[in-house]
Amino acid sequence: MEKNSEKSNGVAAARSPMALMGSARNGNEEEENTGMRTAETMLRLVPMALGVAALVVMLKDSQSNEFGSVSYSDLGAFRYLVHANGICAGYSLLSAVIAAVPRPSTMPRAWTFFLLDQILTYLILGAAAVSTEVLYLANKGDSAITWSAACGSFAGFCHKAATSVIITFVAVLCYVVLSLVSSYRLFTKFDAPVNYTSKTIETTVFHG
Repeated sequence: MEKNSEKSNGVAAARSPMALMGSARNGNEEEENTGMRTAETMLRLVPMALGVAALVVMLKDSQSNEFGSVSYSDLGAFRYLVHANGICAGYSLLSAVIAAVPRPSTMPRAWTFFLLDQILTYLILGAAAVSTEVLYLANKGDSAITWSAACGSFAGFCHKAATSVIITFVAVLCYVVLSLVSSYRLFTKFDAPVNYTSKTIETTVFHG
């Protein structure tokens, strides 16, 4: 009986370092996941703040003088920019809340983040690009369509619009980073949703 107890004590002593290493590894993984979750949450909150800032600047963009009056609502590209920034800001807040909740990563969740990040990136990029084109025409004009440069008469209006567009492009950069993060997380942790089996491809040879 004493020998058996000594053997069992020896086995327990031999296993205890492995158990300690396993628990330490799990603790390190939990700390790493917590750090990544915090970083992603902050990264998703940054474009929300940028989107709100660009939206507010554009909403207040109007000017009246002896040449007339102009407002952001007079131009469809600027209205599109306001709506795109509002949608992206709302999505950023919602996705930040979801990312902050500690829960295991699943394939549906990873695919949802990946697809929505891609869609929102192209949405806000399109809004910034169209608004940039309108600003260029407002500064330079277009003699082919007899469109004179308006920024000479409405400099304050153009300045606020340019500020909003610049902020939007910074938000675009944040969404590009988010898209890279979500795509990396998806394609490194999960396989393709459809398993493709190898098939023989039949080719037809035409003889002249």
